[in-house]
Amino acid sequence: MAYFAPDATYLCYRDVTPDALTAAGIRALILDIDNTLAPYEQPEPDDAIRTWLAGLAAAGIRAGFLSNNHGERVTLFNETLGLPVLFDAHKPLIKKARRMIALLGATPETTAFLGDQIFTDIWTAHRAGARGFLVPPIKDKTDGLTRLKRRLEKGVLRRYYKKHPDAPDVRRGSPLAEEQV
Repeated sequence: MAYFAPDATYLCYRDVTPDALTAAGIRALILDIDNTLAPYEQPEPDDAIRTWLAGLAAAGIRAGFLSNNHGERVTLFNETLGLPVLFDAHKPLIKKARRMIALLGATPETTAFLGDQIFTDIWTAHRAGARGFLVPPIKDKTDGLTRLKRRLEKGVLRRYYKKHPDAPDVRRGSPLAEEQV
């Protein structure tokens, strides 16, 4: 189960600070977009995302997008940011994850992945030899596959919080969901 357990949990991407990343030896952060940074319906980054990414860059932390979504969505979101991007990643497969680590000039040991799904983002991170940080989904999808994955995630998270009772509890939902209303 350790393969699926996050290395850390955060209530929001903004809680992942440059200081915390630097202290943990993280020099590269691979980001999921949908439901991690923005809901599916948000085509472009907002000012909060831009500010957060600028803070990472100022601290010397390289960031890039690794998404299972298609090129049109990812390219539009990244258009004004200019970060490295790989789409149609087929996470949890790791071919593109390894490629992104290389694009960021990092090693697996100095890289973390940030996402909202255990069986894609966290599992991909661990399979690639990196750390996986989990945030709650901003706005969850209601398709059958996503509902099944979320149900399976509950067991992983229950065991995780038994070992880490003081970790931020992603099961309570994202504060960003309230901002979207």
